[in-house]
Amino acid sequence: MARTRPRIPGSSGTVHPVIPWAEPVLRTPCATVTTFDDQLERLVEDLFATMYAADGVGLAANQIGVGLRVFVFDCPDDEDVRHLGHLVNPVLVEADGVEVRGEEGCLSLPGLRAQTPRHDRALVRGQDVTGAALEIEGTGFFARCLQHETDHLDGTVFLNRLTGLRATTAHRKARRSDWYHPHT
Repeated sequence: MARTRPRIPGSSGTVHPVIPWAEPVLRTPCATVTTFDDQLERLVEDLFATMYAADGVGLAANQIGVGLRVFVFDCPDDEDVRHLGHLVNPVLVEADGVEVRGEEGCLSLPGLRAQTPRHDRALVRGQDVTGAALEIEGTGFFARCLQHETDHLDGTVFLNRLTGLRATTAHRKARRSDWYHPHT
């Protein structure tokens, strides 16, 4: 009897361009997924393929121009334990523990990194591609990833979380980039 291999996430997906921050789809809250079908599975596969091609640890659907509440992740926590999966209709239920400033970047804001405050623990509830309920808890860097991707689906990027000198410096650096202003 032949042994079946587990499918590698993204292996059948299409790589899409990552949408730059200036595009409205990244600043608009995403719609709730109501249809769990082959198109949704295809979206998740495409998200994985695009995330891996861009060398990311998480990617939200609006980052490839799809305004639906879906994200994927392949992210380690602070103990280097790998967390791999996806969430449909995620809601950040809890973000608590110590607030930690850690370096954060974003595939939609290439080249920009900043010390961004995030809670050290996060609990996110949502669904998988079949509609089954999921609850994912993360700590450390993985908690940061869960908060970052959920923010994307709410129309927020880490740049919005910065204050004071960090915000001034990051916005100045962003304004100098070619992705900050929409191309007309």
